[in-house]
Amino acid sequence: MISLVISEHNNLSLHAATLHTVTAALQCNAEVDLLVMGNAVDAVALEASKIIGVRKVIQVDAPHLANQLAEPLAAQVLAVAKQYSHIFAPATANGKNIMPRVAAKLDVAQVSDITKVLGSDTFERPIYAGNAIATIQSIDSIKAITVRTTSFEPAQATGGSANIEKLTPIPDAGQSIFMSRDLNQSDRPELAGAKIIVSGGRGLGSGEAYQDLVVPLADKLGAALGASRAAVDAGYVPNDYQVGQTGKIVAPDLYIAIGISGAIQHLAGMKSSKVIVAINKDPDAPIFSVADYGLVADLFTAVPELTAALT
Repeated sequence: MISLVISEHNNLSLHAATLHTVTAALQCNAEVDLLVMGNAVDAVALEASKIIGVRKVIQVDAPHLANQLAEPLAAQVLAVAKQYSHIFAPATANGKNIMPRVAAKLDVAQVSDITKVLGSDTFERPIYAGNAIATIQSIDSIKAITVRTTSFEPAQATGGSANIEKLTPIPDAGQSIFMSRDLNQSDRPELAGAKIIVSGGRGLGSGEAYQDLVVPLADKLGAALGASRAAVDAGYVPNDYQVGQTGKIVAPDLYIAIGISGAIQHLAGMKSSKVIVAINKDPDAPIFSVADYGLVADLFTAVPELTAALT
């Protein structure tokens, strides 16, 4: 049996999510192929060929694949799907966009957001906002799977020597048209893959307080910026800062939660962090149930003192 991993990239380089997904695929099958779809992606295919454990890289180049629209990507996956027992994608926005289309066309049940591989047909995934773990066994001949990347170590990115096979692209059916993309440019680490994250919540009271307290601390630590859903809904920060079940799932080495009470949906997105530090004036805040270090204090006093203490 052979697994296929749908790679995630920006037409220039692979995203780290691909490496984590390869690890999950290798736990199912000893042989893994990597599908690279995009426009002018020779560099991405070469990078993919060096991943330890990858048997073959399938490269598909076409202008209509450049913007990673779900419809043409799903069609391309379906063109090769019957050769594989498992098809994996990271449980990112892209993966969640592509894989349901693939599963529906294959008439199989998707296994979503797996956190552990128990066997080639058996997996664990969180349910009830992470408060319970379900064991799922799939009897489908082709298993369509998305992977919670924070639950798997990344595959080794160098040292492999996989063959690169170029395929003729499936013609664009014209089902969707790319209009525009608005990206927040930042020198900070990407939230989903950051080693350190500083997040702010509703307890900050305003977007100005977020800028005055959270941002300087993140600058000192070289950290990514995050936020609770309440802070995003209140307009303190943009939506792409949101950590939680309905935002980004993260598992950094250090997660600092400032003024975050710890709603279930937020905990589901960050409680796998290696070290969690919580600062909140409410001693009964749920965030303290998952925190390794908790400080019951006024954040408007404690955070500036912490920031000043860092050199």
